[in-house]
Amino acid sequence: MRIYMTEDYQSMSRRTANIISAQVITKPDSVLGLATGSTPTGAYQQLAEWYRKGDLSFAEIRTLNLYEYYGLSPRHEQSCRCAMQRNLFDHIDIRPENTYVPDGLARDPRAECAAYDATIRALGGIDLQLLGIGVNGHIGLNEPGDDFGLESHLVQLSESTLQRNSRFFECREDMPRQALTMGIKSIMHTHRILIAASGAEKADILCRAFCGPVSREVPASILQLHPEVTLVGDRAALSGLREAGLPICG
Repeated sequence: MRIYMTEDYQSMSRRTANIISAQVITKPDSVLGLATGSTPTGAYQQLAEWYRKGDLSFAEIRTLNLYEYYGLSPRHEQSCRCAMQRNLFDHIDIRPENTYVPDGLARDPRAECAAYDATIRALGGIDLQLLGIGVNGHIGLNEPGDDFGLESHLVQLSESTLQRNSRFFECREDMPRQALTMGIKSIMHTHRILIAASGAEKADILCRAFCGPVSREVPASILQLHPEVTLVGDRAALSGLREAGLPICG
């Protein structure tokens, strides 16, 4: 595992974008696994800026998103599809048909998840998977206690995830309580993993994930067993790992 520490969110975003851009440049037809949420937004803005400058092209890139909230239309402003369009896809030259996000309105969520896994396999697997990490250790939306052996599946969101999501919805009753997410097995089968983390609130869970035992109660801890993991975090997020003595690059 390689760990890179940056000063702040802006520099963390730029380093994260650098790693993604290197993948795009060295393999222009890469399959990228993408995340939503606030953490990767800065990296997406940086990638879009480099595209506008002519430094990057995404014309042959294929993307697969980690999850979508079940019950949300792709046009809903809080859906993952809408967020990806707003933060990245609408600002680069990627082909719409090459961007895959689970269908939050699927009538049969099990069939939708099976089809999503089939798409991953048909594309040859994911070359680089971008992940955030939840304060409860979730990756994708695989919550504490979820089975490590699952591929894409319908998940019940934990109370801590619902509490954090509540700031995006005017009425708590309108919040989705389930999501279609890639499973831990799906994530562990990706070729390379890139984790982005920012802020002091992530310091404790990063320690639990990477200094403690592998446990279903901390889903991100399974990443200790993946052979190609890079963690990019700002000084606040990595403070605990630094104190624990893990080797960290500047």
